[in-house]
Amino acid sequence: MSTDMKFLIVDDFSTMRRIVRGLLKEIGYNNAEEAEDGVEALSMLKQAKYDFVVSDINMPNMNGFELLKAIKEDASLKHLPVLMVTAEARKEDIVLAAQSGAAGYIVKPFTKATLEEKVQKIMQKLAAAA
Repeated sequence: MSTDMKFLIVDDFSTMRRIVRGLLKEIGYNNAEEAEDGVEALSMLKQAKYDFVVSDINMPNMNGFELLKAIKEDASLKHLPVLMVTAEARKEDIVLAAQSGAAGYIVKPFTKATLEEKVQKIMQKLAAAA
């Protein structure tokens, strides 16, 4: 497990971004940057190399699903694992996330253990597929 992985945390709530960033740090990932919506996230993803995206679903300008779609449609980004974060565990959201190519799905509020488990599972899957 590489701790120098670079994360991009996408959420319109700065408090939520701080929480996720703090949890990642506790897990051992210190390299994280933040974007407040999908538009900003996409432009950051095109300018620098990231290893993992943690994105909220409900955001203004460009929501998590639109961001996910844009990532998966971009040949240079489509390999990126995207972990979707939402406040409501709606069945249709979970299905849409899976169909759209999300690497995983996590419901707020979540603990460090849940986040760690999800990230590790996704990394293992990627390693196995590589």
